[in-house]
Amino acid sequence: MAMAQPIILLPTWRRRALLIAVLTCFAVLLGRAIYLQGMRTDFLQQKGDARYSRTLVLSAHRGMMVDRNGEALAISTPVESVWASPPDVTINPDQLKQMAQLLRIKPSEVGTKLENSEREFIYLKRRMPPEEAARVMQLNVPGVFLQREYRRFYPAGDVAAHLIGFTGMDDKGQEGVELAYEDWLSGKSGSRRVIKDRQGHIIEDQEAVKVPQDGHDLVLAIDRKIQYLAYRELARAVEQHKAKAGAIVVLDSRTGEVLALANQPSYNPNHPVNIAGRSRNRAIVDIFEPGSTLKPFTAAAVLEAGTYKPDTMIDTGNGTLTIGRATIHDAHAAGVIDVAHVIQKSSNVGAAKMALSLKPQALWSVFNQMGFGSPVHAGFPGEAAGRLRPWQHWQPIEQATMAYGHGISLSLLQLARAYSVFANDGEIKPISLLKVKEAPIGQHVISAQTAREVRGMLELVVQPGGTAPRAQVMGYRVAGKTGTAHKLINGEYASDRYVASFIGMAPASNPRLIIAVMIDEPGNGQYYGGAVAAPVFSAVMSDALRMLAVPQDAPTNNVVIPPENAQEVKEVV
Repeated sequence: MAMAQPIILLPTWRRRALLIAVLTCFAVLLGRAIYLQGMRTDFLQQKGDARYSRTLVLSAHRGMMVDRNGEALAISTPVESVWASPPDVTINPDQLKQMAQLLRIKPSEVGTKLENSEREFIYLKRRMPPEEAARVMQLNVPGVFLQREYRRFYPAGDVAAHLIGFTGMDDKGQEGVELAYEDWLSGKSGSRRVIKDRQGHIIEDQEAVKVPQDGHDLVLAIDRKIQYLAYRELARAVEQHKAKAGAIVVLDSRTGEVLALANQPSYNPNHPVNIAGRSRNRAIVDIFEPGSTLKPFTAAAVLEAGTYKPDTMIDTGNGTLTIGRATIHDAHAAGVIDVAHVIQKSSNVGAAKMALSLKPQALWSVFNQMGFGSPVHAGFPGEAAGRLRPWQHWQPIEQATMAYGHGISLSLLQLARAYSVFANDGEIKPISLLKVKEAPIGQHVISAQTAREVRGMLELVVQPGGTAPRAQVMGYRVAGKTGTAHKLINGEYASDRYVASFIGMAPASNPRLIIAVMIDEPGNGQYYGGAVAAPVFSAVMSDALRMLAVPQDAPTNNVVIPPENAQEVKEVV
C-alpha cells in the first residue's frame, strides 16, 4: 500500500511575497490599461487608423487656359499615381519584377521603397497613364493603391511657353501665367476618409466626403495664330543671324492687350527638363539699353516744352559733339537737319542737343510718365522695373546720352507700352495679359498734337532715306524706329556685341497694332536694327493685320525697299 505524499506548505512570508508580486503585476497592467485607454486614446486610435483607415485626396481639376478666341493653351488630363503603404505590402519576387517593368524603374528601387516600413505612404510612380496604372493594380499586390491626379498639357508647346509657363509634379504653377494665377487656376483639393482592407478595397466611409473645388478657367489676351506667327518669324531671324537670343511683343494699341509674346531660345513646357537659360521670359524680366528707339521720346519732350517744332533746324555739324572729355558720334554726318530728320536719320548729335536744351527734371518727367523705371504691372512674375536714375544725379553727358538710349535700361514690354503713347494720341494704356471686355481708360501724358507729330516723324524712318525701309508693309502706312546699341557687359560697352531692335505701329493713320522686336547679339556681320529686327516686324505685322481684317490705309504699291546692294542709312550708339 503506497504511502501518501506529504503536502509541503510554503512558509508564510513566501506566500505573502508571491501574492504581493502577483498583485503588483496586476496593478501595473491595470495602470497601463487605464493610461492607454484613458489618457492615450488618440495614440491608439491613430495606430489603429494607420492600419485600416485612409484619407484619400480628391484632386481638384485645374482651370483651363484658352486664347482670346477660345483655343486651348493649357488643359489638364487625368492620370494615376501609384503609391504604397510599406507595412501592408506583401509581394513575391515575380510580382516585384513585373511591377518594376510596368513602372519602368529598377526592381531594386521598388524594393528599397517597399522596405521602408516606417512610412505609411510612399509614391512608387507619379502621373502614369490610367491604362498603365490599371495593369499595375492587376498584380493584386496588397498595400498598393492608386491616387487620381491631373497632368497639364500645352497644345501650343514651345510656341507660347514663356508666356504660359508650366506646372510642377504637384500641379502647382512654376513659371509664367501658371504661376501668376496659381490661386485662380488651382482650386482646392477635397478628401474622403475611408476604411480599407489589406487588398485596398473600400469597406466604408468614415465621414462625409469633402468635395474638391475645381479651379477657374482663364482667358488670355493672346491670339494663338498671331502668337505662332511671331514665334516663327523670331526663330527664323535668330537662326539666320546666328544671334544669342531674341524677343518679340505684339500689342493691341487700343486695349493694351498682349496679342503675342515670344522668346528665343524656347523650350517645351510639356517636358520642362534641362531648360536652364531657356526659360527666361526675356521680353518681360530682362532689361537692355534701348538705343535709338528712345529718340522719339526725346523729341516728344522738346515738342511738349515748346523749345522745338518738327521743322526746327539743328546743326549736327560733322557728326560729333564733345561734352567734357566724352565725344558723341553719328554713324554719318548729316549737317543741318530739322527735328523730323533727326529721327529719320537717327542722329545721336541731334538728339543730344535737343535733350540738353531741357532742364534735367523736364526730360526725366517725360521718361517717368512713359513708365520707364517702373514695372508695367501686367501681373507677370519677375517683371523688370528697368533703370532710370533720379534727375538730381544727372551729369550733362548722362543727359545727352540718355536722349538716344544709353544710360537707361528697359524691358521690351516696357518699350512697347511706351510707344502706345504715339499710337493713341498721347494716351498710355495699361498692359493686360488677359482678354479685356472693353478698352481701358489710359493716362494722357503728352498732347495729342505732339503724339501725332512724332508719329509723322516715325513714318519717315521706314521710307527711303530712313533707317528702316525693310519695315514697310504692303498696303499699310507704318511708323516706327530702329535701335542699334553696343551691349553693356559688366559695366562696359562691348565694341563687338550689339542689341538690334525695332518698334513700330500700323496702320499709321489709325494704329491698331504695336510690335516690338529685339535681337540679342546678332552675328553674320549684320547687327543694325533696320537690317536685323525690321524685317521681323514687317513679316509679323503684314500677316497679323490681314488676320484681323484691318482696313488698308495705303496703296498696295507703297513698298519701296532698296536693293540688297544699296547703301542704307545706318545707326549705332
